Amino acid sequence: MVGKINYGKILLVIFLTVLIWVWADLALDEEHTIPSITISVAKSTDMSLWVSFNEEPAVSVDNVMLKGPASKIRDVRRRLNDGSLILRFFLDAGQKGMVNPGEYPLDVLSFLRQSRQIKDLGLTVESCKPDKLSVNVVKLAKKSLTVKCFDENGNPLKAESKQTKVDMFVPGDWDGEALTARVRLTRSEVEQARNEAVLKKPYIELAPGQIREAAETVEITAPPVEDRLSERIITGAKLGITLSPTLLGKYDVEVENLPEVIGGITIRVTPEAKRAYEEMRYQVILEIDDEYAESTEPLKKELIYNFPPDYVRKDEIILNQKPVEARFKLISLSSTETPKSKGD
Repeated sequence: MVGKINYGKILLVIFLTVLIWVWADLALDEEHTIPSITISVAKSTDMSLWVSFNEEPAVSVDNVMLKGPASKIRDVRRRLNDGSLILRFFLDAGQKGMVNPGEYPLDVLSFLRQSRQIKDLGLTVESCKPDKLSVNVVKLAKKSLTVKCFDENGNPLKAESKQTKVDMFVPGDWDGEALTARVRLTRSEVEQARNEAVLKKPYIELAPGQIREAAETVEITAPPVEDRLSERIITGAKLGITLSPTLLGKYDVEVENLPEVIGGITIRVTPEAKRAYEEMRYQVILEIDDEYAESTEPLKKELIYNFPPDYVRKDEIILNQKPVEARFKLISLSSTETPKSKGD
């Protein structure tokens, strides 16, 4: 007589086998070294303090060794390779008690181990270089700054602020020309300012990459265009595409509305400025930053009209249409997938 199959014992054996494999995976630790990560200073609500790493807004930490269960290490390695995991670390000086002027030591290893990102990954940080950093906290002084207008290339503009002065916190030794609050206007904003006031927040640059905006908004107006400018249409525009260093070499770009992007560009211009613009290597430029690789929305960005700076400064060339918005896809060069595209 054939014996009955004991399903209970079979299920128990399967359960114990799976349990052993899971236990073995958890018991077996692996390591993975990330070549470089960045720690940035988080924005502070106390505008009278300037927190930096020796006047830098961020610092690079190299050879960050992660350790943990083999399955978690494999998952992190895969996500780093396909770009779905981006490790970003921000130092909140207030939370670390760095609220008074001075220099503070930062234990990088402890900082990374305590970060929410590392904890959520279920891993630990074993080592990194450097393992110690210095954080500088400077007390700023409130001073009155003169508001001045500039274009996207830093050239002075014939535009004025209704509020000629704004109060801002700046280093105590700033004086003279340093006490300038800058307003940067795009070409479309300059054109708008000729008809109605444009609202902008002036800013200062404490150090390269360390921008601070004023608390108040100012009204910017620009003088009307001179009659010597005539309307012209530029055809056959050449498009230049720039990718951030992080995206360069990882993605190709497919512009979905290319005919609209390189179509006729309506400008008001002098004959000399028109010739100079037509001789530019690119008439329109599409700049793509890191944020677009992470976006879940259809990708689109307003074009930059690459007008010759000298003629912009002399008000001899302006855009006479609404800026075109490019719609595009980022196509991963490491696979045939299209990770970011319209409607995905």
